[in-house]
Amino acid sequence: MGPHPAVAAIRLAVRRVLHDILTDRAETHSAASPHASPSAPGEPPLVLVACSGGADSMALASALAFEAPRLSVRAGAVTVDHGLQDGSALRAAEVVARLGAMRLDPVEAVAVTVGSATRAAHSAPTAGTGGRPAGGGPEAAARDARYAALDAAAERHGAAAVLLGHTRDDQAETVLLGLARGSGTRSLSGMAAVTGATGRYRRPFLQLDRQTARKACLVQSIPVWDDPHNADPAYTRSRLRHEGLPALEKALGKGVVEALARTAQLSRDDADALDGWAADAEQGVRDEAGQLECAKLYALPPAVRRRVLRRAAIAAGSPAGSLFARHIEEVDRLITGWRGQGAINLPGRVEARRQGGRLVIRQG
Repeated sequence: MGPHPAVAAIRLAVRRVLHDILTDRAETHSAASPHASPSAPGEPPLVLVACSGGADSMALASALAFEAPRLSVRAGAVTVDHGLQDGSALRAAEVVARLGAMRLDPVEAVAVTVGSATRAAHSAPTAGTGGRPAGGGPEAAARDARYAALDAAAERHGAAAVLLGHTRDDQAETVLLGLARGSGTRSLSGMAAVTGATGRYRRPFLQLDRQTARKACLVQSIPVWDDPHNADPAYTRSRLRHEGLPALEKALGKGVVEALARTAQLSRDDADALDGWAADAEQGVRDEAGQLECAKLYALPPAVRRRVLRRAAIAAGSPAGSLFARHIEEVDRLITGWRGQGAINLPGRVEARRQGGRLVIRQG
């Protein structure tokens, strides 16, 4: 008798990703050493799983522990202690023990310091904002600290990849959050299956729902930890998960999560194509001195022009994560609605100014 359908589904998803990692590694090895055999690239690659102790990541860890030895892959795990809740260090130690019992090696807990402002926001939402932390900073700060820790762990252990337990439900939430921000096609594309330097981060579960992962843990008697922050209405994603998506499904019927996940993939394909077009178009709208020519920018389709402007702003020093659609729209008006207006201030102390038919974007 085969494994439970939920267990079979998560194992298949992980098996496919491990095959991709091995293929990518063999191609990289072959390109670096044309005379070397792709079947013998040296020591078996190490793949880490980022594990919080929740159902998604514990299901992912169990599937990795099962599949990795069958493909001659070493499997390890990292759990990040954000230090934002009482007893977090003890819980991280418990997660390490559970992962070790799965025979993952290496396994480690990494403590990070998110910052005093973030700690305060997590423990006491700011008054006057409907119970929400001001500015939405805590979630982003914790995420940045987590990825920095995972990057460091991957470098330290020489890992070929880090697996993340984001599910189709997480993808749907990400798409809706992007829609609410009005951030454009790239934001609607949600999370990619492969991200990070050299494809470090892999998300095997983007086609699986959250219940499949939870069921896989249940039938395998794997203990899981439910983060209270995931049910705390102080956080935007939590409200969306427990109030927004259920309301949409009640109004529109079942299938909203699947439809949003499809939207993410379609949007990603469109965004990739437009980004490629913008990269090709950028050189054609610069003069001999490398300055952007407003007349040539004006002739571009708006979606391509705005991407060229965004690329130029980032190249000038504006942080990509702080550069929003509203910023690019203001810069775009220097091209399409020129009335002699002054410079546009962008994140990173970058300014955009129209001078003599040229668009000058630089740090001030």
